[in-house]
Amino acid sequence: MASGTVQRSVFSWTADIRRCVQNGEERKALEKYQKMQAQGVDPDKFTFVPVLKACANLSVLEEGRSVHSQIIDRGFEFDVFVGNGLIDMYSKCGSIDDARRVFDDMAERDRVSWNAMIMGYVKCGQGEKGLNLFKQMQQNGIEPDNATFVAALTACASLTALEDGKCVHTQIIQSGCESNVVVASCLIDMYAKCGSIEDARKVFDGMPMRSVVPWSTMIVSYVKCGQAGEALYLFRMMQQQGVEPDGVTFMGALNACASLASLEEGRYVHALAIRNGYATHMVIENCLIDMYTKCGRVEDARRVFKNMLERDVVSWSAMILGYARCDEAEKSMELYVQMQQDKVEPHNFTFAGVLKACSILATLEEGRHVHKQVIQTGWELNVYVGNCLVDMYAKCRSIDDACRVFNNLSERDVVSWSSMIVGYVKCGQGQKALKLFRKMQQEQVDPERVTFVGALNSCASVAALEEGRYVHEQVIQSGWESDLIVGNCLIDMYAKCGSIEDARNVFDNMPARDVFSWGAMTMGYAMHGLGKDALHLFDKMCQEGTEMDSALFLCLLSACSHAGLLDEGQYYFECMTPVYALAAKVEHYSCIVDLLGRSGCLNEADDIVNSMPCKPDLSVWRALLGACRIYGNVQMGERAAKHLLDLEPENSSGYVLLSNLYATSGKWDSSTKVQHMRKKRSVRKEPGCTWIEVNNQLHTFVVNDKDHPQISRIKAELKTLSEKMRKIGYVPDTQFVLHDVEKELKEASLLHHSEKLAIAFGLISTPPGTPLRIFKNLRVCGDCHTATRFISKIVGRAILVRDANRFHHFKDGFCSCNDYW
Repeated sequence: MASGTVQRSVFSWTADIRRCVQNGEERKALEKYQKMQAQGVDPDKFTFVPVLKACANLSVLEEGRSVHSQIIDRGFEFDVFVGNGLIDMYSKCGSIDDARRVFDDMAERDRVSWNAMIMGYVKCGQGEKGLNLFKQMQQNGIEPDNATFVAALTACASLTALEDGKCVHTQIIQSGCESNVVVASCLIDMYAKCGSIEDARKVFDGMPMRSVVPWSTMIVSYVKCGQAGEALYLFRMMQQQGVEPDGVTFMGALNACASLASLEEGRYVHALAIRNGYATHMVIENCLIDMYTKCGRVEDARRVFKNMLERDVVSWSAMILGYARCDEAEKSMELYVQMQQDKVEPHNFTFAGVLKACSILATLEEGRHVHKQVIQTGWELNVYVGNCLVDMYAKCRSIDDACRVFNNLSERDVVSWSSMIVGYVKCGQGQKALKLFRKMQQEQVDPERVTFVGALNSCASVAALEEGRYVHEQVIQSGWESDLIVGNCLIDMYAKCGSIEDARNVFDNMPARDVFSWGAMTMGYAMHGLGKDALHLFDKMCQEGTEMDSALFLCLLSACSHAGLLDEGQYYFECMTPVYALAAKVEHYSCIVDLLGRSGCLNEADDIVNSMPCKPDLSVWRALLGACRIYGNVQMGERAAKHLLDLEPENSSGYVLLSNLYATSGKWDSSTKVQHMRKKRSVRKEPGCTWIEVNNQLHTFVVNDKDHPQISRIKAELKTLSEKMRKIGYVPDTQFVLHDVEKELKEASLLHHSEKLAIAFGLISTPPGTPLRIFKNLRVCGDCHTATRFISKIVGRAILVRDANRFHHFKDGFCSCNDYW
């Protein structure tokens, strides 16, 4: 030391170090501590406290351990003041075991020691140990204070331990700490996180004085509990009472606006944040991006993002997800590339946004590339990212990849199961979806709305009525029966599974209905050929003042088409624009062309096609060609087929319909040429199959099936039925054998159509009198339709058949369609 230099005292150094820590300059504080030692000044116990605080705030464990060694060297390890600092430092550095060792070795502990240790456990995710220590503290005769109660309540909140939280609340009341604003705010937070928002509100309402903290806590709690409307009501009440909001308040209010997609309210909160000086805080800007995109205002979100002085990964992720949410998936992908160029490390929300964009664009290769990045950045085990990967692969129709991700998840939540179930349904694997739903329940994962929607849609897709009834029971037991979306899916499921009565029961018992409810019920009637019932339902809907939409009108026109209600269908089609202010779309034209065509009005249908204001699509030409096949109009059919094949040469339906038209008109050479053309272009024809549910198991058949284990008994039953049918007038309609072969071979081929095989299996597998329900992926052929009428009369059973177009209810030799389909 230079001559004449006055050495600073330990008191002066300690005061300087403490001041740095108080000003948030922890690194500077540690540098001063090192300089102090270099100058030969020995720290005392009062020096070590701020030094430990600096290590704790910086989470520098090794430096903290070094300071601990120096504390031991100087004999201060048993000082309660220093010991409390060590507990706090080790806890905040994530070394809770070291903190506990210090705590256990302390010769003397005060209330601060216990509080630090309890809160240390809570912050390290060991709330249960913290709560046990809280109880042990009282057993040792130490009375809790406000800080103790805050730690105990935080532990209860982390564990969602409502009963323990209520016990702590009782102690708070007994100790007179309930009026403390911080304690009351923790009570509100605890009750909200434990799912008792009513108790949280009681605490809030009972506070004699409220600062901004309890207001903000209550608002945020309402948002987290799904009561965003109540959160905004409280936000307005807070302003009326003259309490100035802070950053947490604005964050809660903006999240509430986002949840409700309330743009006007969101703009108001944004303006207020600007006035109060919070609008340029990065956390608030991130909330603004989220709010604007959820309100469909991506331009406003982009403006906020562009004007940010500083961005973190949350900012980028919010904008990437926002673009995807607003159907601008390409921009979402572009921003993701830009983010990587700016060296911003992605996190789980980033991947959620970019994977959603891949799902929208159905870009499987891009999705696989993102999956590799997920693995490289270590997020593959995150359940949230895993769920997004399952969803992306399913929507890109790569269900095997989705299944692999699902099976490799180290943890699965209800979203994981729901995503996989919905994915199976979207990829046409309803049976696998149902098996997964059963497995999910075996693993005691409680279904949510999306799960039930997926399960019900899977039942509808494979017409599994008994499984559908089981899922309905689960819906009731889980308390989702009154949910509007689930109710609509139940209507759809029952209608598609052939039980229109159950569908109507669900419809009639719904506490509320929307246009989709009416549409589902109307479409159900359409599928069952109950056109008059659909019209009555439409009249009732008009009387109740429900707003019409174009989708509902399509259901109505379909009902008219399936029931052959020509006059009614034309009337409603002509009323769409002048009466209901709805513009007819191409699908409405397709429906009216189908109605006219199948009613034999081919010229009128052709006129509609030629006068359409929009370009006819596949469905229009397919409807016209189908009508031409029924009535044998080869010339018009050829013209319709040309348009159909020009629009979609890789779709088999045009080739099949044209080939059938030629075959039924006796033009076998032309029919063969069309089939050769299809094969030359490598267009695969969808194979016809029929399935039947017996004892909760689906049995599938194809034409001339040889694989079913009971095929010999089935064919024997068909032979017996054929003999009985012929005796009462059945004559095989060989025009439905689309091959130029001998009559005997045609009749033999007809006998082994998949519909007849399924019916015969049902007859030998169920008790006499049991109704049969069979389902076919293509349109039922005319001969099978006639044969099923005869069979229903011979065996005295009701037989329900669902084909690609509609339902047929056979009973006593008659069909509900009156041979019109």
